[in-house]
Amino acid sequence: MLVVEGLTCRFGAKAAVDDASFQISPGGFVGVIGRSGAGKSTLLRTINRLVTPTQGRILFDGLDVTALRGKELRQWRARSAMIFQQFNLVGRLDVLTNVLMGRLATMPAWRSLSQIWPEQDKALAMSALEQFDIAALAAQRADQLSGGQQQRVAIARALVQQPDIILADEPIASLDPRNTKIVMDALLRINKHFGITVLCNLHSLDLARSYCDRLIGMAQGRVVFDGAPSALTDLVARELYDLEAADVMGGMPAPAPEGVPALGTAAAA
Repeated sequence: MLVVEGLTCRFGAKAAVDDASFQISPGGFVGVIGRSGAGKSTLLRTINRLVTPTQGRILFDGLDVTALRGKELRQWRARSAMIFQQFNLVGRLDVLTNVLMGRLATMPAWRSLSQIWPEQDKALAMSALEQFDIAALAAQRADQLSGGQQQRVAIARALVQQPDIILADEPIASLDPRNTKIVMDALLRINKHFGITVLCNLHSLDLARSYCDRLIGMAQGRVVFDGAPSALTDLVARELYDLEAADVMGGMPAPAPEGVPALGTAAAA
């Protein structure tokens, strides 16, 4: 259970996240929606502790995340895997090594520095790549891949962390419609097949309604909606998105996932 209590994160006089409170039960696929600048990215980065909160608490299964330091904080970041909009891969390294980076938190310092990967970690990384139909790309440099392929590598890296929760920060913002579906289907498979909680920032309301079982709406750093997608009426959505409403409600149609695709059935991008 993830519990956020009165979470506030200020940058100078501006509150990027303002007194946010909510709870997320294990195994949910929760979308965080809202216009640009609403505080969605800061919220996820604060939960992962890439950003230090100004006040409030983050609890996970009774663990006070806001109090963690040093080794305990590194362990939490492994348990709460981040997926970023711009992939955050090391372009000059091959795909397999990029995925193996997800195992760094479990390795002693000497192995981390020398990148001497245990055989079981290599097998785990290859298995993750196979699940997203990109095992054949293991030896390629990451910067030679398409955007959709790179994001699937980033998702595989998050999966080998064996996390309790995945925090996806606008994971499809730079992708075309075809790769958007591939990546969202991949996140849905992880959520359904492994029971891993997914908290995903999405700008498209159509996508959020199609893939998420719960939506948290933010405006000016505050949580202003929290409920099932069916409870988010067009009127509430227009109030939430303001001038951006036409873009998020009348843009690209989001094909609803047909059940949960089997692992290893992602299309090549």
